[in-house]
Amino acid sequence: MSMTNHMSITAQPEYDIQFWDSVRGRKGNDEALSRGRISLLGSYELPASASGKIEKAMEKESVFRNIASVIKAYKPGGRIYVKDCRDLAQFISEGGENPVYDGLEDFNENPIGSHKLAAFVKLDEDFVHDAAFSLEQYLIGRFAKNFGRAEDNGFINGTGEDEPTGILHDSKGAEVGVTTESLTYDDVIALYFSVDKEYRRNGIWMMSDKTALALRTLKDADGNYLWNHSSDTILGKQVMISEYMPDIAEGTKPVAFGDFSYYWIIDRKAVSVRTLVEKFAALGQFGYLAFKFLDGKLIRRDVLKVIQLKKPDENV
Repeated sequence: MSMTNHMSITAQPEYDIQFWDSVRGRKGNDEALSRGRISLLGSYELPASASGKIEKAMEKESVFRNIASVIKAYKPGGRIYVKDCRDLAQFISEGGENPVYDGLEDFNENPIGSHKLAAFVKLDEDFVHDAAFSLEQYLIGRFAKNFGRAEDNGFINGTGEDEPTGILHDSKGAEVGVTTESLTYDDVIALYFSVDKEYRRNGIWMMSDKTALALRTLKDADGNYLWNHSSDTILGKQVMISEYMPDIAEGTKPVAFGDFSYYWIIDRKAVSVRTLVEKFAALGQFGYLAFKFLDGKLIRRDVLKVIQLKKPDENV
C-alpha cells in the first residue's frame, strides 16, 4: 500500500468512527475498518488524525526526534537503501567542469531495515465505556511516552539487530574523538575540536544527567567554568540530556558531540493498534497493543564524536 493510499483510507470519517468503536469493544462496519488492517499483527492503523497527534506527542517525549532527521518511507519490503554524500558548492569559470563530477565517488550506501516496536497498555473497562473519558487522548499519550523512551534507547544503544543502530555502536556509530582515563576540562575541549568545523556549526552535546552534573563543576586553569550556567551550554552549544547515555565509568562513552541531523530516523509504517478484549475480560480491563516499524542509523560517522573512557586493562 502506498503512503498516498494509506492516508486516503485512514483519513475517511467512516474509518475514524469504526476504529474508535472497535477500540471500545463495539462491533461495527468490518468492511470500512478492514482497509486499515495489518493481517500479520491483527492490528488496525490509527486514523490519519490520530496518527498526526501521536507524531506530535512523540516529538515531546523523544530527545532524538527533535534533533535527528525524521523521514517517512512507507515503502513495501523489509529493506531499502539510501545514499548520502558530502554536499558540494563552488564557483566555476565559464565552460569549466561542473563540481558534481568530483562527488561521484563520495556516496555512502546505507541499508535501512524495518524493525518492529511494540508497546502495551491496560485500562479499566469503566473508563473505556465512559463516553466522557477521552480514550483517544489517553492512548496517544501513553503510547507516545512508551515509544519515545524505547526509541531513544535504541537510537543511543541499539545493536542494529532487530533494532536501530545506536550512536554508541562501536563500528557503525559515532567515531571516538578522545580516549582518556578520566573526564577533564581539556578532554571536553578536545572532543569539540575533534569534530570538523562544518559539523560543529550545528553541534549539540548529549550526555546523562549525572555526567552533566560533573561537567558543571569543571574549570580551566584560570577558574573559568566549562559550563555556561546562564544558558546551560558548553562552548555556546546546546546540551541535551538523555537517561540512556551512560554515566562516567570505565569503558563507557559518556559524552557525544556533533551534528545529530545526520542521524536518520526512518518511519516505515504508521502506528497500528490491536485491541485485546477477551484476554483481560476477567480482570475488568481492556488491553491495547500498539505497533510501529522503523529504523535509525548514523548516515555519516564523522559528524559525531564521543569521549571513550579507558578500561582498566587499557591503562597498563
